[in-house]
Amino acid sequence: PSHKEALATMIYGIDKRKGFIAIVGGVGVGKTTVLRSYLETANREKLKIIYIFNANVTFDNLLKTIFNDLGIAIETDDVFMMVNKLHQALIEEYRQGNNVVLIIDEAQNMPVDTLENLRMLSNLETSSDKLIQIALVGQPEFDEMLNLHQLRQLKQRIAIRANIKPLTEEESFAYIAHRLSKAGLAA
Repeated sequence: PSHKEALATMIYGIDKRKGFIAIVGGVGVGKTTVLRSYLETANREKLKIIYIFNANVTFDNLLKTIFNDLGIAIETDDVFMMVNKLHQALIEEYRQGNNVVLIIDEAQNMPVDTLENLRMLSNLETSSDKLIQIALVGQPEFDEMLNLHQLRQLKQRIAIRANIKPLTEEESFAYIAHRLSKAGLAA
């Protein structure tokens, strides 16, 4: 059930342009599986997904990655100018009916300064919608980071969150049986 809730959280948060979404769970509980499930089932026609799998990145390098993935020319190293240019590009994507999604896996590895600056991107919005959806996926240490005083504003901006719990014994056996049947083992 917690996996379904996490997937529903991703779908709802992104489709409804809620801004920040957080998915938290321990090592090996299936966070990446939920992410893959979302990516496999999402209608990619009007969705532009930027997937950050190495979260240990500075804010300016994160911006450069976003620029590259959106096909925006990098003309300056000035963060303020880059954020302004990104805002213009996101408005154009919005006009075209596209939804830009930034997925940050292993968010607990992102430097605190980068996370604090990431909050600036939530200011990029229309009067009714966020121009970029940011899914932060991480281990319980990420929740601990969000309790830091300097990240209090980021924590307040997380619109939707889900916690993935480990499978129960019964769920584990059902999952193993399902995977074995998918691999061709007759019951």
